Amino acid sequence: MTSTAAPAPRALTLNAWRDYDEDACALPGMGLGAVDLTAPPDDQASQLWELGARRVEFTGEIDLTAVDDPAGAAHAVRRLCLIRDLTARAVLVQWHLRLPPEPDDGWRDLSHLQPPRTLTGPADPVAALTQWRNEHYLCKCLWRQGPGFVQIRDRRWGELRRFTAEEPEYQEAITQLSYGAPLRAVPKAIAADFLEERLVSRTGPLLWWLPYRVNRWIQEAMAI
Repeated sequence: MTSTAAPAPRALTLNAWRDYDEDACALPGMGLGAVDLTAPPDDQASQLWELGARRVEFTGEIDLTAVDDPAGAAHAVRRLCLIRDLTARAVLVQWHLRLPPEPDDGWRDLSHLQPPRTLTGPADPVAALTQWRNEHYLCKCLWRQGPGFVQIRDRRWGELRRFTAEEPEYQEAITQLSYGAPLRAVPKAIAADFLEERLVSRTGPLLWWLPYRVNRWIQEAMAI
């Protein structure tokens, strides 16, 4: 008999601290050590926050040039979604990123996330990472749920791009893609719309939702 069970997801362990400041993190009692994330993906950021984590460090590079196999893609998407959710909570994230060389501006799709410590892939990675750091701020690309609609506000390209979706199937697709799903999991036309506006990212065989649902407002809501 041949087993058809899906492979178990790879472990996800982070180093975490109770403060944003590096000097403060060196003080006794400020380190949380290595944290094994056992909660479902949509609860992992909450798990870290409730533990007191305000600064986290991913071990190993997130390599988006090596995501052809489903397991590798799923592991990369899981980590990227967690970075997205931690960014929404204003947690400082230390991570390393390797992108494919094309498109050269592919880093912009992720530029609403906390900037990585190192970036590999663009033709001029130093310039790209410097621009990412200089232009980054919270709430750069977010979505919010209203009564019967979803609104996305995207400033990754410098100007405000605003999208409102009232159709239930779009809202269902966002839920489906929140933590990664195969392309076939959502209607083809909806996936095409999201890809055209670069609101989802294709990582190997998976698509995942890029905007975050903000947890900590840095300004009054009317000013966002």
